[in-house]
Amino acid sequence: MPGWSKPLLIAALLFIGVFGALASRPIERPRGVLVDREPVQGATERTAFMHGTFELRPQASYEIEARVLSVERYRFEGGARLSPLDFAVGWGPMSDSTVLSHFRITQGGRFFMIYPDEQALDLSDALGSSANMHLIPATAQIRDRLGDVRAGHLVQLRGLLVNANGPNGYTWQTSLSRSDTGDGACELFFVEGVSIR
Repeated sequence: MPGWSKPLLIAALLFIGVFGALASRPIERPRGVLVDREPVQGATERTAFMHGTFELRPQASYEIEARVLSVERYRFEGGARLSPLDFAVGWGPMSDSTVLSHFRITQGGRFFMIYPDEQALDLSDALGSSANMHLIPATAQIRDRLGDVRAGHLVQLRGLLVNANGPNGYTWQTSLSRSDTGDGACELFFVEGVSIR
């Protein structure tokens, strides 16, 4: 390696690191409720269909407008081929920057965790106005759009809540309630439409 190429490589790596950090930093939002609409879930007559090697069985139509609280991407986890990313989202009080300043929010292992401080909104109210969604992009274009989202974005997503069957007996069930918590409480969401602001 020529002597001049090592500093150039270091500079390029630093540029990539700084650019990546700036591109993934949360978007600042003003105080006040930014999304006052509850998610809308309805009946669907859609029948089972194949999505790659997975059979998806629609359980409900679903549309949500929400503030993105956190984004977690998956590449090597078992369900990543079906759902490459999760959004933790909030609406109502959980879209308000003042309320959110009293919570620390993390994601990992397909779970969404919120840690309140002593001045935080009641935890049951916070959990009732937030969700962790396992997203299944309907197309490569939608996957790319979802991949651009970061914490602080306001999104409108529409599609279907589904149960999934995959190779070797693989199964994944969606939640159909906004009030459940813990294992199995996340929405498995086949996203057919996305708007970001």
